Amino acid sequence: MDRRTFLAAPLALAGCAPQTPGLEGGFTGIAMDRGHALRDRLEGAAPAVTHRTRVVIAGGGIAGLAAARALRLAGVHDGVLLELEDEPGGNSRAGSVGGIACPLGAHYLPVPGDHAGEVQDLLEELGLRRRVAGRWQYGGDDGRHLCHSPQERLFLHGHWQEGLLPVQGVGESTLAQYRRFSRRVDELARVAPFTMPALKAWMPNRPPAPIHQALDAITLDDWLAREGLDDAYLRWYLDYCCRDDYGAGSARVCAWAGIHYFASRHGFHAPGDDEGAEREGVLTWPEGNGWLARRLAALGAGQVRCGTGVLRIAETRHGVEVDALDHASGRIERWQADRCIVALPAFVAARVVQPAPAFVQEAARRLQWAPWLVANLRIGVPLADREGAAPAWDNVLYSDPVPGGLGYVDAGHQRLDPGALLAGPTVLSYYQALGDLPDGRAQLAERPWTHWRDAILAALAVPHPDLVGRATRMQVTRYGHAMSIPVPGTLGFLSKIGLQCPPGKRWQLSNGERVPLPPTPGTARLLFAHADWSGYSVFEEAFTRGHAAGLAAAG
Repeated sequence: MDRRTFLAAPLALAGCAPQTPGLEGGFTGIAMDRGHALRDRLEGAAPAVTHRTRVVIAGGGIAGLAAARALRLAGVHDGVLLELEDEPGGNSRAGSVGGIACPLGAHYLPVPGDHAGEVQDLLEELGLRRRVAGRWQYGGDDGRHLCHSPQERLFLHGHWQEGLLPVQGVGESTLAQYRRFSRRVDELARVAPFTMPALKAWMPNRPPAPIHQALDAITLDDWLAREGLDDAYLRWYLDYCCRDDYGAGSARVCAWAGIHYFASRHGFHAPGDDEGAEREGVLTWPEGNGWLARRLAALGAGQVRCGTGVLRIAETRHGVEVDALDHASGRIERWQADRCIVALPAFVAARVVQPAPAFVQEAARRLQWAPWLVANLRIGVPLADREGAAPAWDNVLYSDPVPGGLGYVDAGHQRLDPGALLAGPTVLSYYQALGDLPDGRAQLAERPWTHWRDAILAALAVPHPDLVGRATRMQVTRYGHAMSIPVPGTLGFLSKIGLQCPPGKRWQLSNGERVPLPPTPGTARLLFAHADWSGYSVFEEAFTRGHAAGLAAAG
């Protein structure tokens, strides 16, 4: 990609990578071998034991956890959630390095807008949303769960600047293109609103607006070229945003998703156009969205069975059968239930649901998934810093030499003790989206953890020269299929599935409002709930789909 860089080419950088013989670490967080064990397991093995329950939830990501909570809200307490990993949460799991909590995946949740009523209701139940003097207040009683300032900074031209949009050292032509893009985002949002979650735009059983369909048909790069938006800084920033939310860059992501990133939440603000505007609120924790996942798991109905991989889901004459492998004992257990909520990625659902409905098989063929990597690096004492903006929560390198590199967040940024913040150890969580690498998944599976360690340390040593001497441990978490990528045509394909679903029931939120739930893909006894059915992976999409499936299963 044609980007301006402040560092030498990646190969040259790798040649001068810092020596790290004493830095311990390894892979952690996701047991990739378990997924392979399920794939390779012989079919037809007899179950060692059979259980009976009312609802089985297959998959313990945010959609599955939301479904379990919805069952409880609907008065259903007889259920089980089966999760492959040792802790539920999916891409929102948390971990720790040397006793310091850190995210293993998603690390924040923007304050939800009016279309995300189900998420707002959850935040109210968790004490993160309440009405004060007629206005909604987020972040708890003292606002501690809102991201502290400074929130973001960018390493550009050898120093740090505030915010992630390149502004220091750019010319007037760049600023003019920022303003043009900002106006186009506003214009498109007025023609046909972009909602978060996006599935709300398809209700009640209506197709996406014509302008959304047109944007879905081309990549963001192609749309920018048609608009004459060719500035290198603007292109870098939009490519970064696509990789950050969708796992792949603007050359693969459709224009609808690229516009939706801004129009559905906070818009795009060119420098000087948002004077006096309130900064978008972001909820975050040292352990990232693992804070939400762990509390959501405690709110669900029935039992949670971790370390249990689903092998087979089949409709029967009187309900469903779910066969699952308990990885600790090595035995197969069968669950008989009235209904099953399939909160699994589409490609997994197509393999384990027997026979899989045609729309599930087609989704498995058409959707594309991005591999991801999260490297958590423990730092014993604060790092030396280049000049410019002060240390922030989110720290990004312009044209990061690591392929797919997205920078790091500081797990210690939310500490309330100033002394600990300034002098204590912390964990830097570095993110890498590999959706643009043709062999990204194979690299994750085959390359040693030191390959990722050395490239990341070499990149971060430029803004932090003393990094190697202060780092004590790195733990690397791999996601082979972290999220679906909204490539051109994804929105149109998935909206057709939504149009074929029966209308959702209405649900009363805690504020008394009765809102329609979105249609849920499924059959008589199987209900499908996963962010894949929205075409991209964010908390609001997964949660809303799981919530709707849970209420439908209880009905």
